[in-house]
This record gives sequence, C-alpha cells and structure tokens, in this order.
Amino acid sequence: MTGVFKPWHIIVLVVVLVLLFGAKRLPDAARSLGRSLRILKAETKSLADDDRDLAEKADAQAGYQTLPPQAPGQPQPTYQPPQAEPVQRPRDN
Repeated sequence: MTGVFKPWHIIVLVVVLVLLFGAKRLPDAARSLGRSLRILKAETKSLADDDRDLAEKADAQAGYQTLPPQAPGQPQPTYQPPQAEPVQRPRDN
C-alpha cells in the first residue's frame, strides 16, 4: 500500500461527514477548525522563537567561546566552572 489517498477515499469521507453533521453545520465546523489550526501554528512558532531567543541570550550571558583546534595526541581541555568564594555570615549568639 502506498499510503496515498485516492479520489474515492475523499468522496467516502465527505459523504460520512455530511451524514454525521449535516450540510448546514459543515461550513461552520470547517471555519472553526481553520481558526484553531491558525492559532496552534502561531503559538507553536512563538514558542520556538522564544526558545531560540532564550538559548541565544544564555549563550551570550555565559560568554561561551569556541575552543581552538587541538593537535592530535594532546589531551582535550575540560570545562571547569568558576569557583565562588564561600560566604561568611555572622552568627547570632
């Protein structure tokens, strides 16, 4: 099976939809389905843009730089996070 819809598949689907919903309600249902799909597409695009913007902002804040290429046989440098000084707090007696 090739998985492609043939014309008779579409005709059967349209007949079933008309029998289930009636000819009067189909245009309204199609219109609301189109609106829903547009909203879904816009929200999905917005989320993808937000994720990309956050990733770019995080990279800029972290100050990541690409490492120069290493000669064969040399050990790869490892990432070491910056060490913070311990905070000394006064004790309440």
